[in-house]
Amino acid sequence: MPNNDSGTGGDGAGEKNGKKGDSRREPPPVPEPLPAPVVDAHTHLDACGAKDPESVRDMVDRAERVGVRRVVTVADDISSARWVAQAATWDDRVFAAVAVHPTRTAKFTDSARHALKELARQPRVVAIGETGLDYYWDYSPPEAQQAAFRWHIGLAKQVGKPLMIHDRDAHEDVLSILDDEGAPETVIFHCFSGDAELAGRCVEKGYVLSFAGPVTFRNSLPLQEAARIVPAQQLLVETDAPFLTPHPYRGRPNEPYCVAYTVRYLAELRGVSVGELARTVERNSERIFGLGHSEQS
Repeated sequence: MPNNDSGTGGDGAGEKNGKKGDSRREPPPVPEPLPAPVVDAHTHLDACGAKDPESVRDMVDRAERVGVRRVVTVADDISSARWVAQAATWDDRVFAAVAVHPTRTAKFTDSARHALKELARQPRVVAIGETGLDYYWDYSPPEAQQAAFRWHIGLAKQVGKPLMIHDRDAHEDVLSILDDEGAPETVIFHCFSGDAELAGRCVEKGYVLSFAGPVTFRNSLPLQEAARIVPAQQLLVETDAPFLTPHPYRGRPNEPYCVAYTVRYLAELRGVSVGELARTVERNSERIFGLGHSEQS
């Protein structure tokens, strides 16, 4: 779910990338293959249009042709959580993360918590997310979001899996709650949206920062400065597809193959080769999500 642009849920509700009707526009061209494989650390295959094993395979085939050989598809409600957990069994290149998105926590029921506990234990569910706080939208009261966030933190610690954070206009409260509850061993700030000062605070705590299409936007100078200072071992790259398509294709529908554009941009921004950055984020993804070693890397 996006942190820096319009959009609501991973089920396609609301506006995509800030304009209605963008999903009907042409997708970006397929980029040149990366010199080393990478993982799209956060995407929404169901919101991208995948429905069944065949459409999932087609989507990850497109990604693999450019070097994006594995993806983590992320839920935002219980229906989506069940779907992503199932989709991860359809294709060896797909893994899942499950949670209820903060904007959907106004009614966070016992049955939802029970379902998440069951799904979280499945071996191909590699993270608890996305969870956190979103003060941009008013779909769920802050108090309900905070209570659900605390519960998800506990679940991540209970099952020993990374916590995947959604943080929109809520930096201080997110950090405060993580401190109050005691952060899980691994915390990922999905689609990191802060500046260098916030990045430094997160890095000091050992958190992982994942960068998506907004880091490529021309008006994202504070975010770009943040991306420069993150230590290599605390860096991930994602699409958050179908949202937040990288420049110069902002507003078009996003898919996991488009992470290759962000990888190339980040490599230039950080002053390293594309191959070096790709290998770094691949190793990080394997370590953080416990994916196992990619033979091609």
